[in-house]
Amino acid sequence: MSIESIRPAAPRFASEVRTTAVLAAPLVAGHVASGLIGFVDSVIAGHHGTATLASVSVGTALFWLPMMIPMGTLMSLPPAVSELDGAGRRHEVGALFRQGLWLAAMLGVLLFGFLTVVVHALEPMGIAAEIRPGAIAFLHGIRWGVPGFTLYLTMRYLSDGLHWTLPTMLLGFGGLLVLVPLGYALTYGVGGLPEMGAGGLGYASAIMMWTQALAFALYLWRAQRFADLELFGHFDRPHGQTIRGLLRTGLPIGVTVTMEGGLFIATALLIGRLGEVPAAAHQIAINVSALCFMVPMGLAEATTVRIGHALGRDDSPGVRNAALAGYAIVLGTQAVSALVLLTGNEFVVGFYTADAAVAALAASLMLYAAAFQFPDGVQVLSAGALRGLKDTRVPMVLAALAYWGIGMPVGAGLGLGLGWGPKGMWVGLICGLTVAAVLLCSRFWRSSRRI
Repeated sequence: MSIESIRPAAPRFASEVRTTAVLAAPLVAGHVASGLIGFVDSVIAGHHGTATLASVSVGTALFWLPMMIPMGTLMSLPPAVSELDGAGRRHEVGALFRQGLWLAAMLGVLLFGFLTVVVHALEPMGIAAEIRPGAIAFLHGIRWGVPGFTLYLTMRYLSDGLHWTLPTMLLGFGGLLVLVPLGYALTYGVGGLPEMGAGGLGYASAIMMWTQALAFALYLWRAQRFADLELFGHFDRPHGQTIRGLLRTGLPIGVTVTMEGGLFIATALLIGRLGEVPAAAHQIAINVSALCFMVPMGLAEATTVRIGHALGRDDSPGVRNAALAGYAIVLGTQAVSALVLLTGNEFVVGFYTADAAVAALAASLMLYAAAFQFPDGVQVLSAGALRGLKDTRVPMVLAALAYWGIGMPVGAGLGLGLGWGPKGMWVGLICGLTVAAVLLCSRFWRSSRRI
């Protein structure tokens, strides 16, 4: 590819950067709010006890690993909605949304069933005996919120796909207003409530998920911005062809997201075999890393929408401009994240725990997190750009190769095989994310040339 073929016209590129930044800002804020949910859980659990924090670490891993499938699958909605809007077919959005709700409900019920039975796998996985009871209690609580969460995602992705991302931010922070007092009360047993430990955080998270879903439904029903779509104006039966179309695009996205998220989650589960201190330290470091990841993730979603809209209006230069704007912004945000992790690691860890051994290990792991900020930002932005093109199957294979063909073998070999412990597992994360960044970025530019 020649440089001229991808070099943007300066005025249009500057405009695209501004548009992407404005679109992404509420998404980033909403994702940060979601990341702060993990922060709240970890802080409450960490001060309750090291065993509680380790239990929440394992329970959170076992919740999010399968949750990646419906999350990623429903990510087929924003580019589909944005493309319809860009092509002047906005009147078709309502019917697509209602089929998305059916799909979300089915995925939510399936995942509820999975979380009900997966608790029996903790012992065969080798999770330390002192961690298992709390992890089981956490999963028993949080599973009740899963159907509400999948429905919430459908409504959120509809709004995002129509370039209206403010509700994502407001409801994200609104969820924290529910979780913080309720999670604290149920964990510690405040106001006559039983002290439920890790299980209390699970039930509090479930209540928060349903609260967000109901609030979003009320907003979409009342908002004039969406009145012309008649989102809840009709009752549609499940339409197999439409749902299969969403699955064809979305399921590879779900698998791709699971490949990446699964690398982190499997790492947490393997570290859980090493005992309370490594598991608790890893939970702190990965939670801080997850907060940093919310920024490029929001940018990636905004880039998906911008590329989908350009694709709908048959604007191939616009597709490349949208991608280049996303890359430009994400390189800047990742530089800031890396600097924070390098210079503020000990300060940040102090919010989570007073255990000196846990704090020292967590602070050292955050230095490894600083090393993968740039590849992490590039790979998630590239994946978002590919979703905008509805190019999802080959990226799924590339993700499998990067994360599980390279990242996990390197991490397990160094961490468990050679005895490097958690630090070896984090080297595996760096390797997997770096390879994914190279492969997915290259794939996008090849795909964009074919438009």
